[in-house]
Amino acid sequence: MAHFLRTPVASAALILALSACSNLAPVPLAARSGPIEVNLVALNDFHGNLDRSKFTYTSVSDTSSKTVDAGGIDTLSGALSAWRREDAQLIFVGNGDLIGASPAMSSLWADEPSIVAMNMLGMKASSVGNHEFDQGKAELLRQQRGGCVSARTDKACKFAPDFSGARYQYLSANVIDTQTGKPLLPAYQIEEAHGVKVGLIGAVLQDTAAVVTAAGIVGLKFGDEADAINATLPALRAQGVGVFVVLLHQGGETEEAVDQADCSKLKGPVVDIAKRLDPAIQVIISGHSHKGYLCRVDGRLVTQAEMGGHMLTRIKLKVDPVKNIVLSTGAQNVVMLPGAYAPDPAVAAYLATVKERSLQALSRPVATITVPVVGRETKGSGESPLGDMVADSTLFGTRAAGAQIGLMNNGGIRKDLEAGADLMTNVGQNQAVLPFGNTLTIVSLSGAQIRALLEQQWLDADAEDGNLLQVSEGFSYRWDSTRPQGQRVVPGSIMLNGVPLDDNQQYRVAANNFLAGGGDRFSVLAAGTRRLDTGVRDIDAFSDYLIDRARSGKPAGSTTAAGRIVRVK
Repeated sequence: MAHFLRTPVASAALILALSACSNLAPVPLAARSGPIEVNLVALNDFHGNLDRSKFTYTSVSDTSSKTVDAGGIDTLSGALSAWRREDAQLIFVGNGDLIGASPAMSSLWADEPSIVAMNMLGMKASSVGNHEFDQGKAELLRQQRGGCVSARTDKACKFAPDFSGARYQYLSANVIDTQTGKPLLPAYQIEEAHGVKVGLIGAVLQDTAAVVTAAGIVGLKFGDEADAINATLPALRAQGVGVFVVLLHQGGETEEAVDQADCSKLKGPVVDIAKRLDPAIQVIISGHSHKGYLCRVDGRLVTQAEMGGHMLTRIKLKVDPVKNIVLSTGAQNVVMLPGAYAPDPAVAAYLATVKERSLQALSRPVATITVPVVGRETKGSGESPLGDMVADSTLFGTRAAGAQIGLMNNGGIRKDLEAGADLMTNVGQNQAVLPFGNTLTIVSLSGAQIRALLEQQWLDADAEDGNLLQVSEGFSYRWDSTRPQGQRVVPGSIMLNGVPLDDNQQYRVAANNFLAGGGDRFSVLAAGTRRLDTGVRDIDAFSDYLIDRARSGKPAGSTTAAGRIVRVK
């Protein structure tokens, strides 16, 4: 699908002198001699963060770590309004995970307020991210097109009865509907600014199947990112496009500051993809890794604006109007500090309405805990205090159905658990920890399979400390980082309730349905037998666990991990 902005165009010289005019006759692109400036603004991994939240970062001017409140759609609206006063034809784009894994203020309403917010901010297009598939193909298409027919009947169209969908277009060059053999969504969209046609090409990480529930990707196939992107260029060129911008929901990381221009130490999957793209592609807006950077890969500009709306990336292209090619590229990452820009009144009013509507439901008290904050950060061993708590709640919610061990993936724990001054948590704080609404599944694994499952925690050679699962009370083991991959669990150290695990004995293991389906590359869980979907939601088990502990006089929570996982070296 392609559509174009039809706006009056002035010559580059006249724009400077007559920028207030709107009725100038268009000047043919090929007739202009000087470079034309095209401006874009990019947002990635918004994750339904309608309101501001904590952001920790370092900058070129101040290398000491600082934590600020940043983001919020009111602040984003102010920045975009200010930049549009500089260039009314600015192109605002997204790069996936705009929804999903969201705070309760958005997830409570099926993320519909976040989609409406992007409409209000004037977004033109966005790649899909892996989280756009969390609720499956049908729900993604509903979020694009609008309507109320949804499996989430408790959430869909509950904020407003007439949800009309995203006015921006989701793009995915590498997602194929296996039923039709055709792309699920358009691969690209053409936008026009100052007479320049800009081809926006979307793609999501090929490995989406490993990070989304199996139910979310039924009937879909994810192809190679670079191949799919390159394949769009002939069609775009046939429509007169010579300027290409890739919206790639895959990323990397660097030790350099978030605002370091032309950073050079980027590593991760995005680097290989960038190197394989057609030389005409000079701009790759990346995402997924939740990092901020402005790097160069083989001369190409590769950017990312962290996550949650904490930053926006401003991108400036200089285009040769005769050759229809990009002459140069530059970018800035701008932290969205409240007060820095005057909010758009309509957007600020909408945020206030969402907050007010959500407050009653989200402020309901749940249970007291022992400390103000239970953290999800893993230190040294790979275990976290909040990981312990969630794994315990997984076992708590499934023990009556026969579970003996509870497991939790770190990626599914989205926020620290924060309590009020009275150490009481509320619905919103709990849902911020577990926003997906996954159900809990029990499978049978032998002791040998559990050992193999634990070894899968170090499949990623780039992750020095691995991707460790959080485990429930009574389960423990030791690991050694100096041992070869596949042999890092110390022999004989895996214990369940003080008894060594028996390779030949069957154990009932509980996990959320994403993890139990082999998510995060834990394929051993997908091979489990006697599979039982309990229908218990992880958030309900979590809340019930906290309530049970509080009623027993032993509230849950700690500032330190329980020591179930021990790293010996």
